[in-house]
Amino acid sequence: MNNLANPAVPLNERIIVALDVPTPAGAKEIVKQCESHVGFFKVGLQLFMASWFEMVDWLVDRGHKVMLDLKFFDIPETVRLAVEQVNSRGVSFATIHGNDPIIRAAVSARGDMKLLAVTVLTSFGEEDMRAMGMTRSIEDLVFFRAKRALDLGCDGVVSSGLEAEKMRDSLGEKLIIVTPGIRPGANVEESDDDQKRIVTAGTAIKNGANHVVVGRPITGAAEPIRVIESMQQDIIRFTGES
Repeated sequence: MNNLANPAVPLNERIIVALDVPTPAGAKEIVKQCESHVGFFKVGLQLFMASWFEMVDWLVDRGHKVMLDLKFFDIPETVRLAVEQVNSRGVSFATIHGNDPIIRAAVSARGDMKLLAVTVLTSFGEEDMRAMGMTRSIEDLVFFRAKRALDLGCDGVVSSGLEAEKMRDSLGEKLIIVTPGIRPGANVEESDDDQKRIVTAGTAIKNGANHVVVGRPITGAAEPIRVIESMQQDIIRFTGES
């Protein structure tokens, strides 16, 4: 069993709320509803296309941490220049695809920002891997990509909580593990949404994740704070944090 993932992470930064909404106004309303309990938010492609850096700057000015989830994938020089653009914005985490030349280019342009390599999207299942002609398991592929990313100087990875334990046990505490595909409650296997490799917040942290990314279960809830508090209690059960 791994030792718990980075117990120094404050409880209000364990959950990264995904602002996967179409407008800055809607995103700001969610932030105002959640910021008493959460200080870390994700800006993804949908919101970024609607607001460019407006939302990022607003969050940073408000004192929050930002995960910019644009999953940079392009020729290495373009990725390097894009990372340079983000460096000046106060972003804490930025995501890139885990291709060797892309990682090298991104790392060369990184300032204080942490780079997270995407391993295998949590919307992918084993059947999708077979359809793409891949014969290894998802767990093996995620581990291979995570180890390679760490070796090349990347700070961490985005991966399912199902693969976190093997990475934490084998790659140590240096690797930052950020886990999407988080759902509340015990019956995550009954979920019928587009995420396939899903776990609860507490299970992800127990397995070694530093942070969990949560979108619709919070942003679509009638009472977002109740959902956040429930997930934080789930995390506390495994970490003893308060």
